[in-house]
Amino acid sequence: MQTLKDIEKRIERAVLVGVNLRNAEHFDYSMEELADLAGAIEVEIAGVITQNLERVTASHYVGTGKIDEVKALYDETGANLVIFNDELSPSQIRNLERDLDCKVIDRTMLILDIFGRRAKTKEAQMQVELAQLQYMLPRLVGLHASLSRQGGSAGGSFSNRGAGETKLELDRRKIEDQIAKLRRDLEDVKEQRETQRKQRKKNEIPVVSIVGYTNAGKSTIMNEMLRKIGQADDKQVFEKDMLFATLETSVRQIELEDNKRFLLTDTVGFVSKLPHHLVKAFRSTLEEARDADLLLHVVDVSNEEYRFMMQVTEETLKAIGVEGVPTIYVYNKSDKANLEYPVISGDNIWMSAKETAGLDELIDMIRKEIFSNYVTCDMLIPYDRGDIVSYLNMHASIHSTSYEENGTLLNVEVTDADYNKYKQYVIGE
Repeated sequence: MQTLKDIEKRIERAVLVGVNLRNAEHFDYSMEELADLAGAIEVEIAGVITQNLERVTASHYVGTGKIDEVKALYDETGANLVIFNDELSPSQIRNLERDLDCKVIDRTMLILDIFGRRAKTKEAQMQVELAQLQYMLPRLVGLHASLSRQGGSAGGSFSNRGAGETKLELDRRKIEDQIAKLRRDLEDVKEQRETQRKQRKKNEIPVVSIVGYTNAGKSTIMNEMLRKIGQADDKQVFEKDMLFATLETSVRQIELEDNKRFLLTDTVGFVSKLPHHLVKAFRSTLEEARDADLLLHVVDVSNEEYRFMMQVTEETLKAIGVEGVPTIYVYNKSDKANLEYPVISGDNIWMSAKETAGLDELIDMIRKEIFSNYVTCDMLIPYDRGDIVSYLNMHASIHSTSYEENGTLLNVEVTDADYNKYKQYVIGE
């Protein structure tokens, strides 16, 4: 298969095509986002054509009369690619490429290509490849037709057609074998993840998971939090003002001044019409959020469509079984939106991660939510149990220490588990 990546040297200009179904509320924004997605792989926009329809045309997605308009704009602007704003069926791709006589890709192929370029870890690369192969499998016939047209006139003899069909079957088998292998390999990685999650539960370290739309500022929040607590630069995660800058799940331990610790995980960003193959392939990565004790839903409040972005994020989380997890809504980029910040109201905070304004307040909100199971008490530890005093100095918040006749008296804030473990030393209750 000749992917978008293979022909990127030739691609510079694309005509974008979208169908506005029954006057959809967020149609204009989805077309803007399509242009941004194309820009993410350095494709210039030659022009945009849209059509209002009650339902998409089964054969060509757009009405057949619109094909001439797309073709005229394509020729007039010197474009060499047409990108459609929805996932096209195999027959739609085949018909469009035949009638437009050019390369056609859909929104799904575009997103898969961006993910393919951004994937850095072995796991992310396997997840993207699995999604690409699953997308490609039912479209093999159309792809072969497209490639033979691009390579010049295909032979019309019966024997040639037979050879093509044999090649198609071989390709199909190869792809099915590769899909099966990737699924097995990803299952092994998933088991490792599950083991790590169980270990975290056992260690009783709370997990805070950052979720949100792509480019909302999730990685910036993680990095600024790490800087705040003086973590070394090598712990920083990749951060850039572009779509899908982060595909890998990063896990960092945040250690607060009073010996309280939590794990902060950063997940892949969401986007509207995220391909279902991609969501399925990244399921084990996204499930980090399902087992979290707290979600930070980061929102780019400077974007006019931020409420829609929140809705897309919540729907995607629901699709992978993330429900009922306590959530803090972080309205980031408040400086760009000319809103007052930092401001807290209930489970909502308006802040600017880039300016680190609101970071202390956010950490305080996290602290109140995930450390609500802490108990403050007095413990009298016998002098021959110095090991317990050492343990509490490392794992608890010691408010005061005094040395009594029968041992060390501590006023201490501990987890429920540690309270129960050392209950015999608690006094005054």
